[in-house]
Amino acid sequence: MAGTRDFDVILFGATGFTGRQTVEYFARHAPPGLRWAIAARNRAKLELVRAEAGPGASAVELITADSRDQQSVDAMVARTRVLLSTAGPFALYGTPIVDACVRLGTHYADITGETTWVRDLIDRYHAKASADGTRIVPFCGFDSVPADIGSLLLVRALREAGTPCTDVRAYYRMTGGLNGGTIASIANAYASASGKRLSDLFLLDPPVAHSATQSEKSEDVRAPFFDERVNSWVGPFLMAVVNTRVVRRSAALLAERGEPYGSEFTYQEYARYGQPLAAAKAIVTTAVFGLVDAGMRTSLGRELFTSMLKPGAGPSGEAMDKGSFRTDLVATGEDGRTLRCTIKHRGDPGNRATVRFLCESALALALDADSLPPGGGVLTPATALGDVLAGRLRDAGVTIAVE
Repeated sequence: MAGTRDFDVILFGATGFTGRQTVEYFARHAPPGLRWAIAARNRAKLELVRAEAGPGASAVELITADSRDQQSVDAMVARTRVLLSTAGPFALYGTPIVDACVRLGTHYADITGETTWVRDLIDRYHAKASADGTRIVPFCGFDSVPADIGSLLLVRALREAGTPCTDVRAYYRMTGGLNGGTIASIANAYASASGKRLSDLFLLDPPVAHSATQSEKSEDVRAPFFDERVNSWVGPFLMAVVNTRVVRRSAALLAERGEPYGSEFTYQEYARYGQPLAAAKAIVTTAVFGLVDAGMRTSLGRELFTSMLKPGAGPSGEAMDKGSFRTDLVATGEDGRTLRCTIKHRGDPGNRATVRFLCESALALALDADSLPPGGGVLTPATALGDVLAGRLRDAGVTIAVE
């Protein structure tokens, strides 16, 4: 394919808030010789994005394509080996892109957290993409790279130490803001999916049976409590309804490949609160999350939330630079021993970290094909990119340490 395509990577959605950041990232970090282009519906806006990205993007080709025009999408996808997309809400705009990538054998990465949309992709495209070796990789942003890659590294470390893994628990601390596109995607996910689908603990798994113990230990966290594992107050984490499903899919797919995490493996995650007033913080934040969830389940609530920040808008550059996150993952082996993995990054998790994760995922697909895990399909960061992505992120300045 490399000899028949014009580009290694096309960045689609390049004029959006997150898309502009991907262009800036590639302009600064793309290796010499990488053939990349930027794409969106409006050429004038593309020209402005290219100019603002600086010298590293000055020679980048501009491609006009509209996800509502399948012919223009097919023409774009046919020109590249990898398609990176930030054009959400993905349930509204993403399916024509994925459809073209599967038909034309182009690898794909995005930053969606829309699990019900990805479930539909699995049902529709996984078999063909798997047969053709095409990697379709959603969830390559803050949702769900730390959870998915951190769990993979811990499970493998325990296996190398001679014991399968029984469970992984992840604890998040973060500061940062949301952008309008993220809010629109969350609202659309609530609008387009029934509560039953959103609450399905194993929504993304292949059709395999889960034991009563697995189901019980996988229940979504609803209330705060003091967790002795980390000696801290913890509570529900905003994105757990996405990340937990992704990690469980990784475990199921790797079991199919003969690399099971553990016979009764479970994964769960939490927001972690520090002193002072840790208990109060956990209780108040949990109550706020509950109100947001209830609001998002009504059309009036979704309209209110989306009116706060429109797509294309987001935090200032200074605010994004001041943000950060830290994820502490704790894995327990069948013999009782524990291992920990810390993943942390300086920069807004929903913007700066997400852009770094996504861009490095696309570069892994484009440049490291010989080192990636085998196989195609609608995959996860762990099953499609694995150790390669972990190495790239470390080289890019993300702390990933297994203890």
